[in-house]
Amino acid sequence: MTTQELLHQAQAARPAVVLAGTEQKNAALLAMAGALEAQAEAILAANVRDLEAARGTVSEVMLDRLALSPDRIRGMAAGIREVAALPDPVGQVLRRVERPNGLVIEKTCVPMGVIAIIYESRPNVTSDAAALALKAGSACVLRGGKEAHRSASAIVWALQEGLVQAGLPKDAVQLVEDTTRQSAHELMAARGLVDLLIPRGGAGLIRACVENAAVPVIETGTGICHIYVDQAADQAMALDIVENAKCSRPSVCNAAEVCLVHRDAAPNFLPALRRRLVEDRAGAGLPPVELRLDPASATLIPGAPAGGQDFDTEFLDYILAVKVVDSLEQAVAHIAAHSTGHSESIITADEQAAARFLAQVDSAAVYWNASTRFTDGGEFGLGCEMGISTQRLHARGPMGLAELCSYKYVIRGNGQIR
Repeated sequence: MTTQELLHQAQAARPAVVLAGTEQKNAALLAMAGALEAQAEAILAANVRDLEAARGTVSEVMLDRLALSPDRIRGMAAGIREVAALPDPVGQVLRRVERPNGLVIEKTCVPMGVIAIIYESRPNVTSDAAALALKAGSACVLRGGKEAHRSASAIVWALQEGLVQAGLPKDAVQLVEDTTRQSAHELMAARGLVDLLIPRGGAGLIRACVENAAVPVIETGTGICHIYVDQAADQAMALDIVENAKCSRPSVCNAAEVCLVHRDAAPNFLPALRRRLVEDRAGAGLPPVELRLDPASATLIPGAPAGGQDFDTEFLDYILAVKVVDSLEQAVAHIAAHSTGHSESIITADEQAAARFLAQVDSAAVYWNASTRFTDGGEFGLGCEMGISTQRLHARGPMGLAELCSYKYVIRGNGQIR
């Protein structure tokens, strides 16, 4: 089936989803979660074929993003159930005003309509996106990467079964069969058929959507995330946070890519950081982190010299760029020049320094004494997420149900004229 045919089918399914009440949407979500678990064997078999085809063409870290397991499928189902348990945003009155002439004006939350999501090789995005779109009253058209297409197809088959069980059209969740660039461009150009386009993936995909789309786009996800270790940092805490932010899952957008260290902290902190990330991890049989050092860092510890692009690269791997800075202000200036606006953290015991950092750094999520890995819809209490918006308009940070809705003004009168 062509991408255009899928879009028309999604538009045809849209009214049923828009009109579905909370009870029916929740019933569909619970049925979708149950169908995922019931069809886990088929989904895992499809995933094995995807992994076999991808092995040798992508890194081990990216293979981890692609891989499914019984636990991960249970986690996907749990995420759908969490969405079912969240309040329904559709129909909520965001603001109510009664005018002197008696008009009652209500700013009311409404569905987007048809949401298209272009994403790469993370099969769990398939179920997360479908669940959030459905609860927000929208149909969705999913276009995954070729590496995960078999897995995504099996997942969508299960999700559609759940929709039908609850009396909703299966076409409310669609998967684009064409994984070439042509289908992505068709979604970008589908004015009148796509009400919102959300790209989830690397910088190239997001840039292509932002620059070429004729439909509304929310820019997401590229994460050059920074951790600044201040002169007043608790260094043991800083080591724990940097290791977690870099190593717990380096292939995701909220992983740290850059560590900035105050000059006064660097002589003690950097040798300890190297022991923790390189020597200790290698000794424990874990992947060591490659440290790419600016000239000042290189005088204190061994490592690879940082190249011209290393402070502007989302590595998505066990690589960390390290720079010594003279002051908090220099750290903030570096972040302003190199960040993608995703997540940044300061480690310090100085409350005034933390306050300045939190006020001056203009990213979607700014942290004090915590890992950037918390920038996630589930961790923020939003259920699963559609992505992390790095723009300022409409949605910013983890995108949950509220960010997938629009609003309209509903005005009630009794004969008023102007």
